[in-house]
Amino acid sequence: MIKIAIVSYPDSLQSAVFGLAEMFQLANRNDPPAPFQCDIVTEDVPSRAYNIVILPPNLGSEYTEQASDSLNTWLCDQKQQGAILCAACAGCFILGQSIDLTGRRVTTHWALADKFRTAFPKTELDSDKILINDGDLITAGGLMAWVDLGLELIAQFSSPTIMRKVGKTMVVDTARREQRFYKRFSPRRDHGDQAILNLQNHLEEHYHQPMTVSKMADFCGLEPRSFLRHFTKCCQLTPKLYQQQLRIQKACDLLEGTPQTIDQISYHVGYEDISAFRRTFVKVMGLTPRDFRNRFGEASFAL
Repeated sequence: MIKIAIVSYPDSLQSAVFGLAEMFQLANRNDPPAPFQCDIVTEDVPSRAYNIVILPPNLGSEYTEQASDSLNTWLCDQKQQGAILCAACAGCFILGQSIDLTGRRVTTHWALADKFRTAFPKTELDSDKILINDGDLITAGGLMAWVDLGLELIAQFSSPTIMRKVGKTMVVDTARREQRFYKRFSPRRDHGDQAILNLQNHLEEHYHQPMTVSKMADFCGLEPRSFLRHFTKCCQLTPKLYQQQLRIQKACDLLEGTPQTIDQISYHVGYEDISAFRRTFVKVMGLTPRDFRNRFGEASFAL
């Protein structure tokens, strides 16, 4: 049997706690049954050893940044005894307190990426991914990515066939997804530099108009080299990448909420070359504009 512990820590997402347990129960109903034995544990963790330990998402409390010493110690002990440690969304922060994540490939919710990098700067964080299986460490991104995590474990420890059967029973997509499909560009605005903030407001309003680094520097009253340093420090992006992200986010909004054609949207957000727009969109979002609209837009919108 594969012994699984799902940790119901304070403010953990209870739909994930019980949903994961029920997902493994569904897997066990196959013929032949999957080999899962699942316990839901609390901070008063049992002394027994598990093959897999799962930290579900969190609803937003500070517990994930200050987990109890007993839980951190228990997780470390479980890993030393050979357990695979898994976490989803903010639960990944607990892992960083319990074990050394230096050099480890991990993901977390895209909106928590900057905070995670600050807390654990030596990790190889990729918040574009919805799930990263790094051997004895499996992390998942979004609040509902516990579903992807559960399916990954079922495929790995029973079979991909059983995983697909469970997905069909639950009516969930078992195809690979990426978290960047769901990302929304939310630039930093709390940096305290008024000149850069004024420029950000200007770019937000005039995103479709070309604006060189030289013009941006003039707008801020800075020399180009000094401007580049200030902007990159404040926004964590170069001006070029910032404009690119801003335009693609505007394109996403239009693909989701309007019937404009892709050609019209490309021009609207400042791309006169439709091919360049498509390439950039795929690079940023991981989907073509057409696939993005098919997934997230109104069904009635013409392509």
